[in-house]
Amino acid sequence: MTRTVLVARLDSAGDVLVQGPMVRAVAAGADRVVFLAGPAGAEAAALLPGVDEVWTWACPWILGDPPPVDAADLAALTDRVRALAPDEAVLSTSFHQSPLPLALLLRAAGVPRVSATSVDYPGSLLDVRHRADDDLPEPERALSLARAAGFDLPAGDDGRLAVRRPLPPVAHEPGYVVLHPGASVPARAWPPQRCAEAVVALSDAGYRVLVTGGPGERALTAAVAGARGTDLGGGTSLAQMAALLDGAAAVVVGNTGPAHLAAAVGTPVVSLFAPVVPAARWAPYGVPTVLLGDQDAPCRGTRARECPVPGHPCLSSVSAADVVAAVDKVVSS
Repeated sequence: MTRTVLVARLDSAGDVLVQGPMVRAVAAGADRVVFLAGPAGAEAAALLPGVDEVWTWACPWILGDPPPVDAADLAALTDRVRALAPDEAVLSTSFHQSPLPLALLLRAAGVPRVSATSVDYPGSLLDVRHRADDDLPEPERALSLARAAGFDLPAGDDGRLAVRRPLPPVAHEPGYVVLHPGASVPARAWPPQRCAEAVVALSDAGYRVLVTGGPGERALTAAVAGARGTDLGGGTSLAQMAALLDGAAAVVVGNTGPAHLAAAVGTPVVSLFAPVVPAARWAPYGVPTVLLGDQDAPCRGTRARECPVPGHPCLSSVSAADVVAAVDKVVSS
């Protein structure tokens, strides 16, 4: 008899990537893993070892730009889950999200066993109500849920982040530095002028600099790359981005998806980390990392999407020279 487990994480690509150890633990005890992801996380879910199928659904209680609640959409997902008939579900959420609305939907679809981390009283919605230390790194927090549900990593798995290999070929000789200036949350982005200064400073220090960004960031990457960097804005899929980061000596990036993607391919990270969320939970996991940015700034712990402090001091205080010194450090580590 085939054992199918539905795993859910419904927010961004970075949030999905840090579920990698949990997914591998579930896959070690299941015959089939179906991953339910949000629109921004589906491409990342397809990169995770252990995932057999990815479903995409825009969740109205998780997404930062949520769609309206649509009864027909909820009914369609319920019907799809009922047809899948998973043996159980493992629902991963960040500390500020509730798994209970999705647990209710899955119960209505007939899922017999549901596990999640929840501080709220779950009634009959959860079979495993897990509690976790909020200061755990997110990959460890998710893995602790898998263990509470009865799954664990196979022998020899080091519990680090990972992606499926082989990765696509890259048209650049390895050893470059990738600078990724954008961020999905504006409060977590290093100012563009500082990014441009860092490209020049890194080039002066002898590094080849590739500047990356999504399709909507082409103007930003062009401005940051200038005449001294190579502009790759909007030119890579997530798998191609993983391959590009895999060939880098170091990655300079804010607290956003490519930081976790760099960790998943084992590349050192210079993390421009705005403290709107705790670094203890969200810093790049399992790779050499230098954390830059004032972690005691007034925005600390606010979870703000737009910087609440004039001048964005937590990151604007970081200089190009600081970045060069940090890159030198992680490259030599």
